[in-house]
Amino acid sequence: MLSRTADSLFWLSRYTERADFVARILDATIRLATLPQSYSGERNEWDSALESAGDVDLFRSLYGSANEDTVRDFLAFSPANPSSIRNCIETARENARSVRTALTGEMWDDLNCAWLELKNFDNGMGREEFSRFLDWVKRVVLAFDGSAYRTMLRSDAFWFTRLGSALERADNTARILDVKYNLLLPQTERPGGSLDYFQWTTILREVSALTAYHWVYRESIKPWLVADLLILNRQMPRSLANCYEILVRHLDLIADDYGRRGASQRMAAGMQSRLTAAKITEIFDGGLHEFVTDFLADNNKLGHAIAEQYLS
Repeated sequence: MLSRTADSLFWLSRYTERADFVARILDATIRLATLPQSYSGERNEWDSALESAGDVDLFRSLYGSANEDTVRDFLAFSPANPSSIRNCIETARENARSVRTALTGEMWDDLNCAWLELKNFDNGMGREEFSRFLDWVKRVVLAFDGSAYRTMLRSDAFWFTRLGSALERADNTARILDVKYNLLLPQTERPGGSLDYFQWTTILREVSALTAYHWVYRESIKPWLVADLLILNRQMPRSLANCYEILVRHLDLIADDYGRRGASQRMAAGMQSRLTAAKITEIFDGGLHEFVTDFLADNNKLGHAIAEQYLS
């Protein structure tokens, strides 16, 4: 496969996954913002949405303050934000168009129809209509991912799409955890209180993991168990451990098919080994923020290693 084809498939999957992530951030933020102000005093949900997306500096250069209207516009529709939902879907579609013959008809139809329908939405919607828009985004990405999984040959084209999805998903899950643990709960609210419980529950809903949490732990929401599920539980599709199982497996398939191993295989395997050996108590003892910061840096390095080895 040509490197430019692999690059387009890799980023096509990253951008569709990112659109889903931003929709989930906004959905969770709206849920939190519906709480009455008297519930916990001053809060910072819209700032936390920007922190989760990792676009605070760009936002500050474009808008005066973080509120529902400005953050919705920036994260969902702004052409100046490369990671807005609109830009993610448009960029994914452009990547798909450039490698049209490497995609199945179902994949192209799902993404192209989404791109055409996207033109019907803007930030003038009310909250209820905007929530339906976010549900639409999540359905679009689910349909596209399902098409890829159900219709693509298990060849290098499929493997590169899986790499992009898993790398982006690992980054997103780590950011969600870090923002909740370090930013979202007001200083006036005690950990373990009703607001803390509601926020952790919302985070689980955000990553479609609330039911899975109760299946695994069979008890009330506890921060260290949420972190255990989203970091170390290999059965959880959005966990860091599961994402790295996917990365290692598909990097190995590419290496076997191409007859050469390299830095990306070594880095992914090393991260998988660290996650397998980790204990959630040790992670909390060392600092969840420090763990996530190191993970994000290593995950970003893996992305660069994949690009250097296969995509350039």
